[in-house]
Amino acid sequence: MEIGAHLPLMDFGGNPYTSAHLSGYARRAVDLGFTTLAANDHMVFTVPWLDGPTALASVVGESGTATLATTVALAAVRGPVPLAKTMAAVDRLSGGRALVAVGAGSSPRDYEAVGLDFGERWARLDEAVQALRALWRPGGDPFVGRFYSTEGLDLAPAPARPGGPPIWLGSWGSHAGLRRTARLADGWLASAYNTTPDAFAEAWSTLQAMLADHGRDPATFPNAVGTMWFHITDAADEADAVLRHRLVPTVARPEEVLRERLPVGPAGAFAERLAGFREAGVQRVLVWPVTDEERQLELFREHVWSQVADPGGPI
Repeated sequence: MEIGAHLPLMDFGGNPYTSAHLSGYARRAVDLGFTTLAANDHMVFTVPWLDGPTALASVVGESGTATLATTVALAAVRGPVPLAKTMAAVDRLSGGRALVAVGAGSSPRDYEAVGLDFGERWARLDEAVQALRALWRPGGDPFVGRFYSTEGLDLAPAPARPGGPPIWLGSWGSHAGLRRTARLADGWLASAYNTTPDAFAEAWSTLQAMLADHGRDPATFPNAVGTMWFHITDAADEADAVLRHRLVPTVARPEEVLRERLPVGPAGAFAERLAGFREAGVQRVLVWPVTDEERQLELFREHVWSQVADPGGPI
C-alpha cells in the first residue's frame, strides 16, 4: 500500500493561501516519501477552497517523482475541454506524472455556480470521460454526444503520456458508481469519510466482478482511498477540538460518523485503521492533515507508517 498526501487547499482555520505555504508542504511531503500529491475540486464550499488544478500545477517543480492527481476534478462543472487542456499541461510539464480522477461531485452549488442542471451530472460525467479521452488522442476519432463534442478540436500540445493521463472515477461505492467505473475508468477512487474497511472490501469485490464482466483484468485495475483527513495527538481534548471545531462544521457528515471513520487521535489507532484498509484490498491511501500540516505529515511518517509499512516498501 502506498501513501499520498492531499494538498492543503481548504481552510480549516488559518490557511495563509500563499505559494510559499503550498510549495513548502509539497517539498516536505516528497522528502518524507509520499508518492502522490493530490488536489480536490470545488467551485464553492462551506469554507474557502483554493483552486485544485491551479494548485497542482503550481507544485510541479516541487513534486520530485510523485504522481500529481486530481481527487476528484469536477469534469462536468469545469467542462471536458478546459479540464483536458489544463491537465494536459500538468502532464506535459511533469513529464507524464498526471493522474486525472474525476467525479460528478455531490454539491448542487457547484453546478448552480456555472449554470448547469445538477440532475444532469451523471449523464454529463459519462460523456466528459469519453470526451477527455478523445481530446488526448491526437488524430483519433472525435467524441460526439448530447452535451459535448470534440469534433474539429486539437488541444496541442498533447500530454507527455501517449493517450493522456489515466482517468479514474471517484465513487462512494454504489452499484451504479461501480458499474460506471468498470465501464469507463482506469482506476477507482473511494472516499475515506464515506466508507469503512469492511464496506470497501465488499465494494472492491463487486467492482472486480464487474470488471471481469466487461472483459477487463481485475488483477491490474488500481484503486485508492482519498480524503482521509487526520490529526495525530495523544491528547483527547485536542482531538475533540479538531473534530468538533474544524471537521464537523466543514464536512457534511454527522459527528458520530466522522469520529468512527476519520483518524483523529493516537497514532496507534490510525495505524490500525490503515492496516484494516490494506487487508480490505486498498492499494493507495491519500491522507490530508487538518492543521499544522507539515508537522502532521512528519508525525504520520514517524509514528503511523512505521507500524504499517512493509520493510523496504514505499510510504
